[in-house]
Amino acid sequence: MKKSILIILLSVSATTFAQIPVSSDVNQAIQLALQKDVTIKNQNIEKTKLDLEHKSVLNKYIPKVEASALYGYLNSKGSLDIPTVTLPITGMQLFSGASDFTTKGQAFHGNVMAKTVLFSGGQIMNGAKALQYKKEGTSYMMDLQNDAVIKDVILSYDQLQMLKIADQLINDSEKRLLKETERVEKAISLGLAIPYDRDKIKLATLELESKRTDVKRKQELLALKINQITGLDVNDVLNTHHSVEPIVILEELSTENKNENKALQAFQKASEYAVKKEKGSLLPTIGAFGGYSYTSLFNTEMNVPFQSINQTAHLKMDALTFNPTWMVGVAMKWELFSGFERKHKIEEAELNAEQIKNKQVDAEEKLVLQLTKNKMEYESMLHQMDIAKQREKIAQNNNEMAEKQYKAGLISVTERLAAENDIYKESLNKIETIIKQRQAAIETYQSAGSLTSYISIQ
Repeated sequence: MKKSILIILLSVSATTFAQIPVSSDVNQAIQLALQKDVTIKNQNIEKTKLDLEHKSVLNKYIPKVEASALYGYLNSKGSLDIPTVTLPITGMQLFSGASDFTTKGQAFHGNVMAKTVLFSGGQIMNGAKALQYKKEGTSYMMDLQNDAVIKDVILSYDQLQMLKIADQLINDSEKRLLKETERVEKAISLGLAIPYDRDKIKLATLELESKRTDVKRKQELLALKINQITGLDVNDVLNTHHSVEPIVILEELSTENKNENKALQAFQKASEYAVKKEKGSLLPTIGAFGGYSYTSLFNTEMNVPFQSINQTAHLKMDALTFNPTWMVGVAMKWELFSGFERKHKIEEAELNAEQIKNKQVDAEEKLVLQLTKNKMEYESMLHQMDIAKQREKIAQNNNEMAEKQYKAGLISVTERLAAENDIYKESLNKIETIIKQRQAAIETYQSAGSLTSYISIQ
């Protein structure tokens, strides 16, 4: 098996050394598919939302300026009890007991206030870092969808190329059968063959025509699929230059650069900062404020009855204005007890961090296993590809031998057609095996990192 694989490696052209070679046409299709994919679009939107959320958190350090204005009409009743005053000459007592009064008027108040956070217990900074790493992890997860799109486009073109080769194989078989038909017709006219031979060849020709119809139908469906995922015109898809050659992996691969690992590492850091953020709620929040206000009471009236003299005092005020009133200071808010709400949030954040850590350990083990499995599949397909090439060569030799033996009358037409059918089957099997080998190689690269880094434009 190792000898066979070595032969394949030496026989592959130099272009296949370049990891995953693609033509410029296929590369264009890949780029269009990446732009058109709805999942990738939504992931980009999610990244933008996280970026805005990150900015929103940091913006809490930026001072907020608020302006407000208030106008109102006052009308109230009250009770006034002040110390009794005795007049020195008459001995009359003023303000004896409580006196009811009424007041009415208008008021206006306006202010501009600026506030900013000086210290938040690390909640703002840690929250921003958690969102930053969450965005980073989301970016790595996006690469997984990119890989899926790239793989789908390449393998779709592989299948399309296989159908083109199948169509060419059908044409070659038809040409050979046409020669046999002419030979049989001549042999029948000379009495050296019977119409049965001609009918068998005609039946084989009709079977080839049926295969061609099926191949054309599959080509159209595959072209429509590629059109749907890339937006390319169907005719452009069918005329795309694409070569189906084995993909040979010559470097040692590992899972260190695998996007799932990087994503989980980023999410792990995000969860750690989320825990720090929740623990910061145990500390006080300190802020600074400063502002300017304007207050005015105007057209105010107050009626105060004096029962001792049986008179009512009518007091009026045109305006009482406080302008300006400046206020600058520092405020602190410290929530000492919140009914265990903060405690539960901290515990929840710690549990989320533990879950991500468990996923990370599990993912690392599975990714190593997946890479090993894909390597084994890749090596198996190299061996299968060698076998497929040998089978095709044997089928070609048998077909040439059958053609000569049929001419010499040593075999029947059925045996001749069986040899013709074998060459079609084995040639198609070879290209199918190469495509499977390419798929195994792509999946091996995919299990070791981002496919984008392995693409080489030829």
